[in-house]
Amino acid sequence: MSSSDRSQAVGVNKSYEIRTYGCQMNVHDSERLSGLLEEAGYVPAPKDGDGADVVVFNTCAVRENADNRLYGNLGQLAPKKAARPGMQIAVGGCLAQKDRDTIVKKAPWVDVVFGTHNIGKLPVLLERARVQEEAQVEIAESLEAFPSTLPTRRESAYAAWVSISVGCNNTCTFCIVPALRGKEKDRRPGDILAEIEALVSEGVSEITLLGQNVNAYGSDIGDREAFSKLLRACGTIEGLERVRFTSPHPRDFTDDVIAAMAETPNVMPQLHMPLQSGSDRVLKVMRRSYRQERFLGIIEKVRAAMPDAAISTDIIVGFPGETEEDFEQTLHTVRESRFAQAFTFQYSKRPGTPAADMDGQIPKAVVQERYERLVALQEEISWAENKKQVGRTLEVLVAEGEGRKDEATHRLSGRAADNRLVHFTRPDEPVRPGDVVTVEITYAAPHHLLAEGPAKAVRRTRAGDAWEKRNAAPADKPTGVLLGLPTIGAPAPSPAPTAGCGCD
Repeated sequence: MSSSDRSQAVGVNKSYEIRTYGCQMNVHDSERLSGLLEEAGYVPAPKDGDGADVVVFNTCAVRENADNRLYGNLGQLAPKKAARPGMQIAVGGCLAQKDRDTIVKKAPWVDVVFGTHNIGKLPVLLERARVQEEAQVEIAESLEAFPSTLPTRRESAYAAWVSISVGCNNTCTFCIVPALRGKEKDRRPGDILAEIEALVSEGVSEITLLGQNVNAYGSDIGDREAFSKLLRACGTIEGLERVRFTSPHPRDFTDDVIAAMAETPNVMPQLHMPLQSGSDRVLKVMRRSYRQERFLGIIEKVRAAMPDAAISTDIIVGFPGETEEDFEQTLHTVRESRFAQAFTFQYSKRPGTPAADMDGQIPKAVVQERYERLVALQEEISWAENKKQVGRTLEVLVAEGEGRKDEATHRLSGRAADNRLVHFTRPDEPVRPGDVVTVEITYAAPHHLLAEGPAKAVRRTRAGDAWEKRNAAPADKPTGVLLGLPTIGAPAPSPAPTAGCGCD
């Protein structure tokens, strides 16, 4: 930020709410936005309150109706803002980067529009909008500061995202992310490891390395084996029990990465490998630089090195020009791959992408019918793969918010090493999120496992201590609005991995 932004803090006591859409990158960005706002003196709005003084939309642009959804939500807020003096609305993220001035033209009650490259400017822009009484639109064309240098308010005390790169160098015809996030930019390995060590010192036991194309890490710093080296370096960090990453690209998934996964004890036997299509012809039109044989070869190598690995994927159904024969090739690849889970998407136009203007757009009814067949096949496979877990003894990292029916069933929930969701009988002794419980699996459903017997062991952890401390201590009183470059925050951890947007 410029020196003109570094004015003295302006005390405030306003509440904020962030509404997040899209992929893990947006979720992590929202943690940064929360950290920025709290360092600037804002406080989280109560969930049962009458609304926030500042509402921030962190948007996604990968769906055809993303803008309709945004403007619908903005329209609902217009009367609330009119009735609440001083309320402000900000729009950031990928859709803001794409639409820029259009947002204020369509929704003139919006106060701030900021892009993917300058999320650190949000508190400054809010204050400028308040003082100048006019909308502030500021979209940077390139990254101003790596997001991990910004303060963070993480949602979890035991698990955290750690961003290792931003942007993407691929040119997939269905994806608009590279145009909005820019070319890949990698963090220095020392900075990544320093952040992980800081997180572990605060009690985090699980980290997920995050990037738009995570295993291309190193292309920006000239080291083709940088990602496998990073995985191995994570294995040397004392107290770090679980390491995951998302999402890789088959093109860049090399044997040294497989070896690093298999040989580094705290790298979990779990892999999310986006397929998108099993048809070589469709993959070529998508500009995916691999073919079915290459993809299945990766799966085979991973299973040879890690027989118990759970592999998940992303698949797009109904890409322009997809024939029934093409779709059958996708079904064949799914049968051969035996995915534990698949995040399936019906193709939708992303404005600004080559695929949006291609001939051969598939009728909705055809896409829906194929989608239902794919989902039915994957449900069958997921259930069969989960049934193989029955009778196994697993260590489960107790999670917060994973089991929606836990109170009614008197169970707890968490994730096994391979990231499968496990519901288990609540032990007699106290168990906290972040602790580890050893259980025997007695039943399998397509999307979860069940351990109905008593726990075999409960291990109280530093991660559980961190969760307990966070929930026992009152929040620190905010200091005021800092209209300048924030210092590095004290990170505090985040949730279990979720599905990507299908753009990897």
